[in-house]
Amino acid sequence: AGRLAGATGSVAAWRGHGASSGSARAPAGVGGLPGSLGGTSSRAKLANMATELQLGQLLALHLGRRKDTVGLRPEQVSVGKYNNITKAIEICRTARTILGANGVSGEYPVLRHANNLESVLTYEGTVEMHTLVIGQALTGESAFR
Repeated sequence: AGRLAGATGSVAAWRGHGASSGSARAPAGVGGLPGSLGGTSSRAKLANMATELQLGQLLALHLGRRKDTVGLRPEQVSVGKYNNITKAIEICRTARTILGANGVSGEYPVLRHANNLESVLTYEGTVEMHTLVIGQALTGESAFR
């Protein structure tokens, strides 16, 4: 559950910093919400990001509790890691769009978190390996030799 929680932790760190920092660049008449595309688009992005973050946190909590009580099967771990890493990267990318040009500057931590998550994706082979594990559990056919 450590990697599961770590993925959502990176996003949670952005949420507190990025959402408030982005409001400083909001266009006139948008009600203080960040976004170069206007308030409605940014509100929808923020709502989606918050929903995905909470779902990832709940998944990590559920799998952690299940591990403590009855244990986990490999495919359950794979579902958690695959989901939380891919969703966390997606959330960081969306956060970058909300911040506009500030999203790629060193002043905001969005890209640092995204880069960290990309490295996790790469060195763990998250998408490829966990897809194989999940596929094996669904089909009963091993993809490993």
